[in-house]
Amino acid sequence: MDWESWVVSTLNRALAYGTPLLWGTLGEIYAERAGVVNLGVEGMMILGAFSAFAVAQSVGDPWLGLLAAAVVGAGAALIHALFTVTLRANQYVSGLALTIFGLGFSGLLGARWVGIPLANPLPKLTVPGLSQLPVLGPALFQNQSYLTYIGLFLAVVLWLVLYKTRWGIVIRSVGESPATADALGVNVFLVRYLCLAFGGAMAGVAGGFLSVEYRPAWTEGMTAGTGWIVIALTIFAAWNPLRAVWGVLLFSGLYHLAYRLQAWFPPEFLKLMPYAFAILVLAIAGLRGARQLAPGALGIPYTRGEK
Repeated sequence: MDWESWVVSTLNRALAYGTPLLWGTLGEIYAERAGVVNLGVEGMMILGAFSAFAVAQSVGDPWLGLLAAAVVGAGAALIHALFTVTLRANQYVSGLALTIFGLGFSGLLGARWVGIPLANPLPKLTVPGLSQLPVLGPALFQNQSYLTYIGLFLAVVLWLVLYKTRWGIVIRSVGESPATADALGVNVFLVRYLCLAFGGAMAGVAGGFLSVEYRPAWTEGMTAGTGWIVIALTIFAAWNPLRAVWGVLLFSGLYHLAYRLQAWFPPEFLKLMPYAFAILVLAIAGLRGARQLAPGALGIPYTRGEK
């Protein structure tokens, strides 16, 4: 067995499959840091996937497709914000409704696009010089997506914003104690709207990546539960953008190995392995008191004047 080729292949594909997971998780971290749970990630991703493909196929530019995906994802998230932040509806019910709506609406609109390959997919990037490094070169710097590197860069930037800037203090204070933040002059509703819109845009791009690069075509339900994995990874990362990178690489690496190991293990077991890992992570997180790490007001609608 050529272990070097296994390492190269696993790292390379883990980065590729992990790209939409990372974008979605980073967006969800910011939404939940502001105190709002959005279980509509799957719905926003599938709407982003359809929008990106339809625009990219129509105008011939995958970057415009990704921009459209971001706008559609943000728009869907703002609908969730209207119900949960302004109308104070149950956040879990609203998120589930958004996912159901996204899956159904994208399937309806995308019926005529099924089976059509994308004419102009997003190009891949090989980093000069670094791609020649032994093992790590072909694994990390050869035939990767621009969105992969942008996502890793965003993880660092979003960590710095969250923990080293005044904006980050405002976001975290709104998620921890919105009444206190409100008393200090922070517009709690605006912060939550903006964080939800940002999370929706990130989820939209995550879905758009699937249809304009990873599998450059449109297929109904092509997100295949990726949005739910994003929710698990958000908890696994303890709402920390840098920890999200390691969680994404671990999950996506297991996902790739599920295909590589089919010669030795039953394929049904291997396909289950990544998702079993996600369930195990959530169970361990619960035993270790993940709720203590979560924002204090997560999932709780805020009414001005209430303590």
